Amino acid sequence: MYNNKKVIVVMPAYKAALTLEKTYREIPFDLVDDVILVDDHSPDNTSEVAKALGIKHVIRHDINKGYGGNQKTCYTKALELGADIVIMVHPDYQYTPLLLPAMISIIGNELYPVVFGSRILGKGALKGGMPMYKYIANRFLTLFQNIMLSQKLSEYHTGYRAFSREVLEKVPFQKCDDDFVFDNEMIAQIFWQGFEIAEVTCPTKYFDEASSINFVRSSKYGLGVLRVSLRYRLAKWGITWKLL
Repeated sequence: MYNNKKVIVVMPAYKAALTLEKTYREIPFDLVDDVILVDDHSPDNTSEVAKALGIKHVIRHDINKGYGGNQKTCYTKALELGADIVIMVHPDYQYTPLLLPAMISIIGNELYPVVFGSRILGKGALKGGMPMYKYIANRFLTLFQNIMLSQKLSEYHTGYRAFSREVLEKVPFQKCDDDFVFDNEMIAQIFWQGFEIAEVTCPTKYFDEASSINFVRSSKYGLGVLRVSLRYRLAKWGITWKLL
């Protein structure tokens, strides 16, 4: 609880059995009221590890629904449980939960309704082992998105995100894609609704057990990002009436 606001951490999980405990142990439970883990039909024992750690709300998909589909289940359950602040923490330990107090306080004090942990502010990305091709693609796509969306984020592609309840209730995230481009469709919807996004500097870690998509899927994701950005700009100009 923070400022009488219920705080829930959601964990979209896939093959996170080896890293889940380390991530979970860093969550500040003096601020966080509950944890939801959604196992997207992992082939390992992610769900069993989660239950052994004492996570009360463990949901396992009967089929793999994709990264976006996983988040939809996470946010829907968090709202159902009465969350006022929802933070997505990847259980692969790529992002440290030690930043949660800062992110929670920004939303809890009503400074911003959305907070991203940015790997690009500072030198965290390359220092943490981000592959150079991903870094270059990240910088290009972010520049293009800032131009198309008339914003000034340092990064659109982080998986470390915190939302107020109001944002999740007003943004139609269920209409977003079930794959990785979900994140960017959601950002477009957030800005479309008039919300602002704050950023905090976030270190990151790339290692064998951390989740990552391959070059082919990264390319598909990049094309999806370009599509979302162009549709947003066309909708703003009134050339198309449909954002997604």
